[in-house]
Amino acid sequence: MGPPHLSGETSPSSSHGSSGVRNVLSMPPRWLHLYDDFITKNAHQVSQIESALRSLTYIIPGRFRDAEIASESIHSGVQLLSLYHDALLRRALTLSKLPPTSLPTSPSPHNRYTRFWTQKSPLYRRVATLLQIVSYIELLCEMTAKRRGERTRWRVVILLEAMKAACKLFLLRITRARPLVSPVLPEREPLPEEPEDPEEAELFALEEDDANPDGRRQQHPASRSQHQLGPKGEWIMPRTGMSLPPLPAPGDISGYLLSRVLTADDIKPATKLLNTLHGAGHVAEVLHILAPLIYAIALARSRNRRKAWAPWVLGVAIELAARQLRDRGLRTTPLEREEWTRRGWAMGWWAMRGAFYENVTKNAVAKVRRRMPSLVSGILEDYEYLWENYYFSTSR
Repeated sequence: MGPPHLSGETSPSSSHGSSGVRNVLSMPPRWLHLYDDFITKNAHQVSQIESALRSLTYIIPGRFRDAEIASESIHSGVQLLSLYHDALLRRALTLSKLPPTSLPTSPSPHNRYTRFWTQKSPLYRRVATLLQIVSYIELLCEMTAKRRGERTRWRVVILLEAMKAACKLFLLRITRARPLVSPVLPEREPLPEEPEDPEEAELFALEEDDANPDGRRQQHPASRSQHQLGPKGEWIMPRTGMSLPPLPAPGDISGYLLSRVLTADDIKPATKLLNTLHGAGHVAEVLHILAPLIYAIALARSRNRRKAWAPWVLGVAIELAARQLRDRGLRTTPLEREEWTRRGWAMGWWAMRGAFYENVTKNAVAKVRRRMPSLVSGILEDYEYLWENYYFSTSR
């Protein structure tokens, strides 16, 4: 008689071994599923943990050798993890079986617009995610490349700026020449808590009726706050799971009523929240997208990058030209005005760049630092090192 494995039978050791391999291979997906479930159920706590980790990046620079790389590694890691958490919560919100009244009733115009495109176009979602990832790791890549020399560093800077510009041009085409918004992905929204099981609520009500023949139900305030109040204080009806809005404060009746009024933007289709660009408006958007890349190329080709005015003047001129070319005859929407206001504030970063920083801002920062307390002065001095030595520390 031949050995067991030749007669078509399976030896006990081989069966145990194969089952062990299957168990090992199934562990990472199982852990990932448990992690996803934990994030979905503890969204508020996760946001607090992310904020605490980000705060470490403000105190690490200058504390030890290569501290800026350690700080930026933590920051980039937290940002990437937060991006994954956002995707989890968006998917949980989409797949939620809660009644429509229990879901967020008034998402911001930005979230409505970006959520529409991420759900409609898989290409938009992939390109936007790539753009976010590049923006999160760009400074860390520059720090790593600088160790290999200035030439390698500036090649990496130009490559990253080219990738960002290409992604933005793709998004501009995918959205049919509508202005870009920042960020290009929906921002995180709180996930509503699921109401209690209606069958359990009905059983609890029947038990209460039996215990109180006179028909008056007694309920402990803590029980009501835990089981029948939603995350925003709304009353959740036990049988149907529907919710009623919370009552306003006595002194804020007018504000409450105004908050319940629908505006034109609330009922507009998501695509109408931004106008399609034509002519000069389209040119202005393209110039705005290409301005950082052109500035980086000019800065890399400059001999004296710290004090040469030509790259700085070129970059600012392109940004100002983009603002002037914007079609002012086009009727702007609130979301467009919000985006252009954000871009206007972002222009302030040019005061921390290139020749303007070296010749003007640096002296002003030094005077402010000397008048500050020692702790604040030390932190400001640590960040001066980043502003002076890394391109992406002041980029938008």
